[in-house]
Amino acid sequence: MAEPWLSIIGLGEDGPAGLSEASRDALAAAEIVFGGPRHLALVGAGGRGRDWPVPFDLAPLLALRGRRVAMLVSGDPFWFGAGGSVARHLAPEEWRAFPVAGTFSLVAARMGWRLEEVHCLGLHAAPFARLRPVLARGVRVIATLRDGAAVAELAGWLDANGFGATRITVCEALGGPRERLRQGAGWTDIAAPVAVALDGADLPRAAGLPRAGGLPDDMFHHDGQITKRPVRALTLSALAPRPGDHLWDIGGGSGSISVEWCLAGGHASTIETRADRAANIRRNAADFGLAHRLTVIEGAAPVALAGLPAPDAVFVGGGGDAALHEALWAAMPAGTRLVANGVTLETEALLAGLHARHGGSLLRVDLAEAAPLGRMRGWQAARPVVQWSVTR
Repeated sequence: MAEPWLSIIGLGEDGPAGLSEASRDALAAAEIVFGGPRHLALVGAGGRGRDWPVPFDLAPLLALRGRRVAMLVSGDPFWFGAGGSVARHLAPEEWRAFPVAGTFSLVAARMGWRLEEVHCLGLHAAPFARLRPVLARGVRVIATLRDGAAVAELAGWLDANGFGATRITVCEALGGPRERLRQGAGWTDIAAPVAVALDGADLPRAAGLPRAGGLPDDMFHHDGQITKRPVRALTLSALAPRPGDHLWDIGGGSGSISVEWCLAGGHASTIETRADRAANIRRNAADFGLAHRLTVIEGAAPVALAGLPAPDAVFVGGGGDAALHEALWAAMPAGTRLVANGVTLETEALLAGLHARHGGSLLRVDLAEAAPLGRMRGWQAARPVVQWSVTR
C-alpha cells in the first residue's frame, strides 16, 4: 500500500512542543503545509505554508493529491474539526491523522468534569439557539465561540431565553502559555481562541424543554393552524421518531410536528403552500435551534416532494386527498411509516377507505376541555380527529 499523501495534524496552543514524534516527522516531511495563520505561525511553516481560502474551501488542498501535504487543525481533527470534511473526499489509504487533546477535552480537564456527561457544541459558526434543546437544570455544556466578543453576546442570549442563572467560565487559549480561565461573562479583554463552560446547576426546575412529545402550543409561532398539543403527542407517538430518521411533513402549518421530530434527533422536509406559514415554520426552526435539521419547501405535494431525501416517515396534516395518497404510496420505500390526520367527514371517509385497503391502525380522537359555562364549568368539545397510521 502506498504511503498516505495527506497528514492531518492536530495542533494545540503549545505548538510543536505538544506534538508526538510521529506528528513532528509528518510535519517535517511535508512539502506543503495548509493551516490558518495562527497554526502556520506556531509551527514556523515559512515558505511551505498555505493559508486556507476565505471562505473555507478544500479544493486547493485536494488539488495537491499525490504530493506530501500536511493539514493543521486545532486539537482533535474529528471532534468539531475539519478532518471529517476532508476525509469524505478521500479513500482511507490516502490520509492519516494525528490528534491531540482538543478544546473540549482541555476544558473538561480544567473544570474536573466527566467529558462523557457533558454536551459539546461548536458555536463558533452556529447560532446560540443550538443550546435551547440542550440546556436545563444540572446540565453542563462546553462550547467553542467565534471570538471574545461572542461571550457577552452569549450571556445576553442566555438571559433573554430563561437561562440567565447559568454559571459561565470563560476559557482562553487552553493548552498554551496564554491559557486563562475566568468566571462570569463581563470581561472585555478575552483572547481567542475561546470556549465557555456552562453549568446549569442554578437554573430553575422549569428551565429547558420538556423531552416528551407534545410541547405547549404557545411555544410556537402560528396563526391558529397548528396540530394541537394532545393530538400532536399522539401523532408523534405514531410517527415514532428515531435519531437520524427523515420526515416528510406535508401541510406544515406551524411546523410543530417537524420541530418536535427534529428535537428527537431527526431531520425534516416540511411542505407548505402559504408563504406566511412557511415563514412561521422557519422562525420556529430558528428559535428551537433546528434550522440545520428542518428544511421548508414552499409548494404543494406531491410535486414539491421531487428530489427530497427518501423518508423514514410521512405525516399528512390535513388528511390529503386520494391523488396525494396514491402518489405517496408509490413514492414511499418499504418500511416507511405514514400518519394522516383528518377532521372533515370527507377526509374521514377517505382515511377509512385507505385503512380498509392497506391496513394499519384507524383511530378516532375525541377531546374536550373544561371551560367556563355561566357561573360554573362545562366540557367544551374539540372537533374529532381521525388518524390513520400504517407502515408501507
